[in-house]
Amino acid sequence: MESVQPISIDALVSRYEVLLLDAYGVLVDSTGALPGAIDLTHRLQALRKPFFVLTNDASKLPMTAAEQFQRYGLAVEADYIITSGSLLTDYFTTHGLHGASCVVLGPADSARYVELAGGRVVRAGESFDVLVVADESGFPFLDTLDAVLSSLCKALEEGRSMHLILPNPDLIYPKAHGEFGVAAGSIATMLESALSARYPLRSDLRFARLGKPHSALFSEALRRSGTRNMVMVGDQLETDIKGAAGFGIDSAWISSAVTANGALPLDIRPTFRLLTLESNPPIT
Repeated sequence: MESVQPISIDALVSRYEVLLLDAYGVLVDSTGALPGAIDLTHRLQALRKPFFVLTNDASKLPMTAAEQFQRYGLAVEADYIITSGSLLTDYFTTHGLHGASCVVLGPADSARYVELAGGRVVRAGESFDVLVVADESGFPFLDTLDAVLSSLCKALEEGRSMHLILPNPDLIYPKAHGEFGVAAGSIATMLESALSARYPLRSDLRFARLGKPHSALFSEALRRSGTRNMVMVGDQLETDIKGAAGFGIDSAWISSAVTANGALPLDIRPTFRLLTLESNPPIT
């Protein structure tokens, strides 16, 4: 990490017009707010400093997420939250999927995202045209995956085309106390591997990945803020930091529970290293 310039959250607030903050691993974990997050969001509100929470989480509507953040003490309104689930609306419009039958892996809010996008949600095991892997929760894991895989294979062998959509490409996420959880991206990768084993010549059986590191979330933040003078504060190199670099904005990598300590990959370099969200920490 010696080649990455350290910076404080105070310097980021002063230097950039807009802060983009990841949710899990930056603001919160599974037990509540992380150090400095509550004070930071209240300070940004007091300063009228624009900020957005850019999250690959597709399990909660912005209102649901805001209510959870507020229970944790964070000053985050629904209008400040840009989720990967919200990207489904443009995807369904672009690909003519209004009215399509959709199986959704995820809780009730994930299904609601699909309904708002114009899809018709059906149960796993029924015939469907679209599979949306939105989250790892909200369904019996093995039975649901077996039913989905079987339906996919049946449809493909009948010559039907299928749309595979992954709003959240995250493979893992930090929980608390050094624990980790498998995220939606790992489920999609497992299904891709199973389909590849069944249809080794079908290289097209891949999920369309919508969230970070892809540009759509950053583009929406740009649309709302009207400036590229933004910095992405994130903990995951493959999504937050790589996504910011690809979009052409700066990034600050906060000490990560996901990425093990050690040398950074040569192709993913944050602009800054951020030790904590707490104000006025010593920089070492």
